[in-house]
Amino acid sequence: MIYLKKAPGNSKYVKKLNRMAVINLIKNHEPISRQQLAEITGLTPPAISGIIRELLEAGIVKEVGLDKSTGGRRPIKLSFNPDAGYVFGVEVTRFETFVGTCDLKNNPTDFRTIKIDMSEPKKGLKKLAAVVKEIMNEEQYKEKPFLGVGVAFPGLLYAFEGKVKRSINLGTSWDFFPVKQVLEKEIDMPVFIENNSKASALAERWFGGATECRDLVYVNLGEGISAGVIINDRILQGAQGHAGEIGHMSIQKDGPLCNCGNRGCLESVCGIPAIMRKVKNEISIIPDNDPLKKLWAEKGEISIEDIISSSRIKNSYSHNLLKQVAEYIGKAIANVINFYNPECVFIGGKMAPAAKYFIDIIKTAVNTHAFPEIARSTDIQISSLQEKAGVMGACALVLRDLFKPDSDILEDVQQALNYEEA
Repeated sequence: MIYLKKAPGNSKYVKKLNRMAVINLIKNHEPISRQQLAEITGLTPPAISGIIRELLEAGIVKEVGLDKSTGGRRPIKLSFNPDAGYVFGVEVTRFETFVGTCDLKNNPTDFRTIKIDMSEPKKGLKKLAAVVKEIMNEEQYKEKPFLGVGVAFPGLLYAFEGKVKRSINLGTSWDFFPVKQVLEKEIDMPVFIENNSKASALAERWFGGATECRDLVYVNLGEGISAGVIINDRILQGAQGHAGEIGHMSIQKDGPLCNCGNRGCLESVCGIPAIMRKVKNEISIIPDNDPLKKLWAEKGEISIEDIISSSRIKNSYSHNLLKQVAEYIGKAIANVINFYNPECVFIGGKMAPAAKYFIDIIKTAVNTHAFPEIARSTDIQISSLQEKAGVMGACALVLRDLFKPDSDILEDVQQALNYEEA
């Protein structure tokens, strides 16, 4: 029996968890009656009836016939309705926000890139909420409701509370900002927030190359560098929920100043802003016949995509630069492999196309620096999800909370109670 909390009227967190638990039980044990749900959960029949009434009205659950009678009226059987609605996924970065949608049985689709300046949290989230509501009201989505919004966010988070602790790539205005609370007020539906690399790892597990892999690491190479780690099919959070910040391991003594305040961090050398700064500082000394210099002469500016595309030409400036970056990334992955002994490592994010060109360099660095027995048993791949991983992971956050295993329910209820008491 799974005893759920018979919560007081103002305990909104526990009420929400009880509702999600009932959805999960119906999905995993359908067809099932209200009486059986009450027996399994320990909730009173009136409480179960109230939850089922809400779910029937939302279309998430449907009545599918009568069960056998044990005396008295035959109980009505309930079943999950996979066509009930959609979930919305968001990945936040400094100047661009990526969004996508999915229904309750298919992979995420309808990916879009939205230009939003996230320097100021209130302004940025207000614009984001407006975009979310505008998409939800489009003709193609009017037939079914949206059931929740997942947000993949860069930085250190208090994920359960939905607060940012610190996001060095977005700025100090985000320190301790209540993203979940603000967005839920703006869009009037449940919001789930997770670090972008952890969300991407979840996407890789559900939708990507790790569907058969319970122990994996997703290395996110973008504006920042971090890792999402899944061990025994659970996201590794750490004591404060900040596990996976590999971008701040030190790789250069007295190296470039990092946004975190230290010098020589992996991110300060291999993150996109660091690469762009180095190129702009050195553009004047790059030979005129170099492909990147030619692009700069033609356009008057250079993008990270220009650097990646021109790196395919051997002995070019971009090739030599990203070859060095690949060696550092390989050493970092070697450390990750030694720490966690994963079955698979997936390299994703905006720099994944560059990693594809230099995968042999990365693997050589891994084999040189990782414990040999561990390195030989670890499969290193470029993520097929690429820039979509964060959005797909954000959608998965909502689906995970709707359809989580029974074994997770009591843990979440206790976490909710702990949060309310704090």
